[in-house]
Amino acid sequence: MFGRFNKIKKEFLGINNRNIGFVFPSNPRKHYKLADDKVMAKSILEKHEIPCAVTYAVIEKIGEIPAIWEQMQKYDKLAIKPANGSGGEGIKILFKSERGTWLSGGEEMSDDQIYLFLATIIMGFFSLGSTDRVLIEECIVPHDCFHSIYPAGVADLRIILYKEQLALGMLRVPTDQSDGKANLHQGGLGIGIDLESGKMTEGYNGTEYFINHPNTDAPICGIEIPFWEEILELSLKTAQHFPLKYLGVDIVIDKVKGPLIMEVNVRPGLGIQMVNRKGLRGILKKIDQRG
Repeated sequence: MFGRFNKIKKEFLGINNRNIGFVFPSNPRKHYKLADDKVMAKSILEKHEIPCAVTYAVIEKIGEIPAIWEQMQKYDKLAIKPANGSGGEGIKILFKSERGTWLSGGEEMSDDQIYLFLATIIMGFFSLGSTDRVLIEECIVPHDCFHSIYPAGVADLRIILYKEQLALGMLRVPTDQSDGKANLHQGGLGIGIDLESGKMTEGYNGTEYFINHPNTDAPICGIEIPFWEEILELSLKTAQHFPLKYLGVDIVIDKVKGPLIMEVNVRPGLGIQMVNRKGLRGILKKIDQRG
């Protein structure tokens, strides 16, 4: 038993193995910002006509907030993000109420509260830096294809690529514990994917494996992900146009537009290995051998 465990363990990449063996040699430091900065990443996606959420505005200085916020009043839904945030921190979704006021999580936000929130982003509160920029973009309306698994929040997909080849993928869906968010470290459920068929394998919440969603009891195993060929094509096209050889691509499925690229990651998390019960070491080694 221990021999089998040690064999499996050797196939898994740790943070140091990942960074020293793949991230540092594959991704020149000068290019990190092209993925880490959402505004810069979107400029590359838009340049190469890779589908992504429409950018409404970018705010660089606190003094620009009132004028740009006034321009945003023509929209009914907005997604506000720190350009250099990570892990879903600092993201706020706003909806207009019937009275014309802005709501976040069902609670009203005054213009003063919104100004303050935008200012905290610019001051680097969510990006661990001295300053940041605010990205205001189209609010994705999630496709209902994953609602049978969990009806609330937004599910997304993470595909890891190396040398423009597919390595591992997973679907992340919200749970009762994650407050509508799909991020694994916030309590979301990771679901493994067979890359060839696009079918789900099993879910993992950090401690247990599931063949049904732990809250809804909806089946997971064998369910085919819609738009799978399109998702793979988008992932590969994104890898081709970024100067990074090891990266993670995050994708959401919009109700009208279908698959959209949301983010590009220089250092995608390693939890995807546990979700799939597959280590990246062997997979990446095979890609190296193929050249």
